[in-house]
Amino acid sequence: MHIDLTGKKALVGGATSGIGKAIAKELAACGAEVTLMARNEDKLKDVLKDLSVGNGQQHGFLKTDFMDFEQHQANLTAYFDANQVDVLVNNTNGPAAGDVSHKNIADYQQAFDLLFKNAVYTSELALKGMRGSGFGRIINVSSLTVKEPQDSLVLSNTMRVALVSWSKSLSKAVAADGITVNSILTGYFATDRLYDLMNNQAKNEGVSLETIEKRRIESMPIKRLGKPEEYGYLAAFLASPYASFLTGASIPLDGGLSNVVF
Repeated sequence: MHIDLTGKKALVGGATSGIGKAIAKELAACGAEVTLMARNEDKLKDVLKDLSVGNGQQHGFLKTDFMDFEQHQANLTAYFDANQVDVLVNNTNGPAAGDVSHKNIADYQQAFDLLFKNAVYTSELALKGMRGSGFGRIINVSSLTVKEPQDSLVLSNTMRVALVSWSKSLSKAVAADGITVNSILTGYFATDRLYDLMNNQAKNEGVSLETIEKRRIESMPIKRLGKPEEYGYLAAFLASPYASFLTGASIPLDGGLSNVVF
């Protein structure tokens, strides 16, 4: 099976590092024209240089801050006034770690804007062009914690559940238009985000980072962390015509970590 995304345009959030960067690189390698989204212009330009142009693509970037909803909303509106996309990857930086006793209502509101409102608003804008072309792929980078919540990630747990539930409803509403909507439930991948979380956990427990890393790896049947490029492979498949019958799914990508059957 050869995935060919030539002629498709993709918008990828959080694309300057980790999973977002890996997805952007793989979509470009499959021939898509990619627009990167993130807040750091220097990093955006660096990643832009790494994207394949083997199919003559002209990649670009949109500098925007997911943490500032009003500013992000304005940036997206201007972008979609001049562009349409075939593939949308909803991915942002995660909210700060912490349990219920260390979060207040303002924290929940900020996390709601970051993980839910941003994705919903971007999807609504993208759907206009997708409906017109009869083809669309919306891919949500979510987390395994929607099925197995972690007490130390209460903001992420809560808001990602909301997004995955909304996405299921959306998938039914747009299926007849040739548009699929799927979520990937992320396990432990070797990214800066994971190592930041493990560092915080190590400090809280008074142990070394190596101890926490070993513990995570040993908890996984596959006995290693995921590679970001492996995430890109799944995203490229979901973006392709081969995945046209797959929609409304929440797909664990976790090396067998989850104990939940359904």
